Amino acid sequence: MPSLRQLFLQYNAQTSLEPLLLEFVRAKGMYLYDADEKVYMDLIAGIGVSNIGHCHPEVVRAIQKQAETYMHLMVYGEYVQSPQIKYAEELASVLPPSLNCTYFVSSGAEATEGALKLAKRYTGRTEIISCHNSYHGSSHGALSVMGNEYYKQAFRPLLPDIKFINFNNIPDLEMITQATACVIIETIQGEAGVRIPAANYMKLLRQRCTDTGTLLILDEIQTGFGRTGKLFAFEHFDVIPDILLIAKGMAGGMPMGAFISSSNIMGVLSHQPILGHISTFGGHPVCCAAGLATLQVIQSEKLVDAVEQKGAIFRKLLVHPGIREVRIIGLMIAVEFKDFDFNKKIIDRCIEHGIITDWFLHCDHSMRIAPPLIITENEIEKACNVIIEAIDYFHKG
Repeated sequence: MPSLRQLFLQYNAQTSLEPLLLEFVRAKGMYLYDADEKVYMDLIAGIGVSNIGHCHPEVVRAIQKQAETYMHLMVYGEYVQSPQIKYAEELASVLPPSLNCTYFVSSGAEATEGALKLAKRYTGRTEIISCHNSYHGSSHGALSVMGNEYYKQAFRPLLPDIKFINFNNIPDLEMITQATACVIIETIQGEAGVRIPAANYMKLLRQRCTDTGTLLILDEIQTGFGRTGKLFAFEHFDVIPDILLIAKGMAGGMPMGAFISSSNIMGVLSHQPILGHISTFGGHPVCCAAGLATLQVIQSEKLVDAVEQKGAIFRKLLVHPGIREVRIIGLMIAVEFKDFDFNKKIIDRCIEHGIITDWFLHCDHSMRIAPPLIITENEIEKACNVIIEAIDYFHKG
């Protein structure tokens, strides 16, 4: 009889020629368990998804309760559904007053698609500006605003009228004009390897968008829900976007995304044409229940309060001659090495020793570290010991 691994390779579409092929049977908190009960510490939280850990009991209870009540009823926006309303209300309570209207979707890429449509519809303009080395998803519209030609060239033609600026480069802001519908930018660039902008850059970006009537879309799909030491990363820079993108960490492991704006801006999707954006599974009741529980756990357990302190421990321990640079904000960390081959050897050795890390799409010589926010000081020390040992092993060799 074929093994699960063989069946996976035979029937499941593959995204690379060399998948990791780790086979897990359960997950809890910081840890994943394989069929032989080998324990792995998840140091990337499923790529920024499991911010409160795997299978948090409050989230599991919320999912079970809602699943027994009702699941899918109708496409988003037609029926009055309690889980959607409660989660949208809770999000509004933790966001600035101008971000008071949420459109729930099923993923970060779909949030990007909806936001781009919203900006073009509201402004009546077609030009979109994004950043080099940006990542906003892999669907056609999201791919159009990705700042890396390697991942785009096979799928052209993409959306027209897209321009690119350099992240954290003030002179490039002059490219934003009264012809620009929106600037879409990661508050902190993720796949570029944790690139943190200067505060004055973010303020000047906000001002330039305001002066030209351009909508500012901040992509917090990776940075949201406490990852950087604030509930949302834009809080570090004292700016407020016109449209906010969230996903990944917002629903405790359930598939969910959203774009959020003001009622005034969002209202244009309801007419000329009606159904300006539709999502069959957007705002799925079970996902919304999980999302509400997740946000409540983050708040009640005060998980964000300790993020900067935990990040500081990583910074203190990740010191080695083989490390070129450590870029860190909260628990969003890039550890840079000399090249991809060296990085990949370290990642593979860490996995062998039960620590799961990864690399970045646009910065493959840097190791990704983005653990669940629940990680303890002892777990940080254990993880860093394994990483340093792996670096030492190959650095000496």
